[in-house]
Amino acid sequence: MSNPGEVDTTPISDRRQLIAWLEAGAKPREHWRIGTEHEKFGFYLDDLTPPPYAPGGIRAVLEGLIAQGTDGQGGWAPILDRGQPIGLRDAGGHDGASISLEPGGQLELSGGLCRDLHATAREMAQHFAEVHRAADPLGLGFAPLGFHPLATREAMPWMPKSRYAIMRRYMPRRGALGLDMMLRTCTVQVNLDYASEADMVRKLRVALALQPVATALFANSPFTEGRPNGFLSYRAHVWTDTDPDRSGMPGLFFEPDFGFERYVDWVLDVPMYFIQRGGGLVDLAGHSFREFLERGLPEQPGEQAVLGDFTDHLTTVFTDVRIKRFLEMRGADAGAPAMMLAQSALWVGLLYDDAALAAAHALVRAHPWQEFAALRPIVPRRGLAAPWAGGTVRDLAREMVAIAAQGLSARACRDENGRDESMFLAPLQEIAAGGPSPAEFWLQRAERVWHGDIARIFPEARI
Repeated sequence: MSNPGEVDTTPISDRRQLIAWLEAGAKPREHWRIGTEHEKFGFYLDDLTPPPYAPGGIRAVLEGLIAQGTDGQGGWAPILDRGQPIGLRDAGGHDGASISLEPGGQLELSGGLCRDLHATAREMAQHFAEVHRAADPLGLGFAPLGFHPLATREAMPWMPKSRYAIMRRYMPRRGALGLDMMLRTCTVQVNLDYASEADMVRKLRVALALQPVATALFANSPFTEGRPNGFLSYRAHVWTDTDPDRSGMPGLFFEPDFGFERYVDWVLDVPMYFIQRGGGLVDLAGHSFREFLERGLPEQPGEQAVLGDFTDHLTTVFTDVRIKRFLEMRGADAGAPAMMLAQSALWVGLLYDDAALAAAHALVRAHPWQEFAALRPIVPRRGLAAPWAGGTVRDLAREMVAIAAQGLSARACRDENGRDESMFLAPLQEIAAGGPSPAEFWLQRAERVWHGDIARIFPEARI
């Protein structure tokens, strides 16, 4: 989740100002970029337990990353919350990337803005190397998995990030699994640009309808507390009982007149978590932003909403595709580096080439959006075997991956060996053709190799 930052104190005069702020995110094609975010669980190498913030834990990893800047290898500066480092910002050499902590200590890289997927691959390799240099001396490793395969909720640490204390109090009011989402899940997401409001809506609808297919392809969380849990993506199941006010696949997004204005009106009624004031956070959980904007709040008498409050509020919307000044695709479990790159490749291929986007749009329009939404509670358990249009979701995945490959080939972004970006789809092509998803692979390992010892997943999944 986002790091705290400086608040834009521009007063909000009316909702039109918020619509204009989103509209200003539109970019010409030559300025479109790729941003990849990925999370991973920390664990002690000797006993596989999750590390605390301190001592000898996640804070020390952050400090180790900062220290690498002294020998020219790093370039990170701390982001502080009440005097404690809870994230890192680029201080040179990371193209605007940042590092943040999820509530249970999951380490997240919010990647810089890359021109192509080859640059994304280089960024990812650099990040993993830096993490190893910081974590290895501490006896720590990191593994990207969709749900923590061993730890109970009570065994997970809490990071000292102010917004998490507010969410920790509020989440149980809205769903039974909200704290599990915070503490025991990891995801990978890709952030992509749009050229106009119409382009945003088209891309949003394609990406949102196909998120359940991505969930099935990237499913990587079949274990809970050391046992198979009956799901392929337990992380995705957790999201079905987290907070319905701000998550899922809202039908509004598929209505004919949907655009920035309708989105702003919807977001204004999503309950708030907080605002930043006086160097700290004010707990406003449950109030609507509309109430704050139009009438003020008794907890903050005389306080006017500012633009920074709205941009913070947008980070607390958790729909399967999130709208900011770009689109965030959020439906996939974290996985191996090749799968992380495949996640970005899938959506770049579908959304950044005109012919591919047209084909993907036609694929989505062939069915009512409700049929795609109906997959959302099914694919966490059944994955690519979930029924779809007389066949299975794997059939839909095969079409989706094929369109993405065409889109990436058309982009013709090549590496030094002449390979285009479609190379990054190889893991998905294998799965779509009938191979096991990551979750199915782990279940096979558990049965045939580990003899039920789920703890063996950590050394094998370690980055």
